[in-house]
Amino acid sequence: MSQGPRSLSKESEASQHAYEADLAQLPQLPPGVSIPAPTQTPRRRTRWPDAIDVIFEKDPACHNVFEALTYPGLWAIIYHRIAHVLYRRGIPLLPHLISQFARFITGGIEIHPGAQIGRRFFIDHGAGVVIGETAVIGDNVMLYHHVTLGATGWWRPSPGRKQKRHPTIEDDVTIGVGAAVLGPITIGRGSKIGAMAMVQESVSPNSVVASKPAELLMKGGAPLEKHEELTQGWNGEMDYQI
Repeated sequence: MSQGPRSLSKESEASQHAYEADLAQLPQLPPGVSIPAPTQTPRRRTRWPDAIDVIFEKDPACHNVFEALTYPGLWAIIYHRIAHVLYRRGIPLLPHLISQFARFITGGIEIHPGAQIGRRFFIDHGAGVVIGETAVIGDNVMLYHHVTLGATGWWRPSPGRKQKRHPTIEDDVTIGVGAAVLGPITIGRGSKIGAMAMVQESVSPNSVVASKPAELLMKGGAPLEKHEELTQGWNGEMDYQI
């Protein structure tokens, strides 16, 4: 009996060392990037369809279904589902009219009827989102406002229009505000695209892409020496300078 607690203590220490060893295998994250701790109690699904349930999952500001029904992103995807079915059946003009009507009532969420969008798609603070004709979006993808999934360059009527011109967004991807993902590239599963980033190359799964943050050019009314090349010719009275 006297060996019981001591034995348990040794087992606990061994378990702790094994846990620390597992943590040591994880890659180092860049500054400012964090991964939420795993949980044993996943969020309980609501009784509402995926298009509404995903709002409760991803936006803590939504408290009830009546608030969810006011989200422009919800109506954008509802109208797109209708337009996409008609588009696939070859019905002319009507899918585009539905798309433009949805753009009008949602504050500028423009989704081409030809775009393929998976389940549990969510646009937070929907406004100014553009999704092109040949874009393919997987399941559980989240976009913030002013995201563009577009093409690059000019595409001639034939045969260019038959080519894939827009990106493929795989499952579980989040794209931050103002980001532009351009061209027939692929954003790998589980990746995150930061705000204001311009992405023109494919991204492997579980990646993080971030644009360069703003830099302080003047402090206390005086230009900083390390940024003198950016403030040349600025006399402090100009409202804007590139």
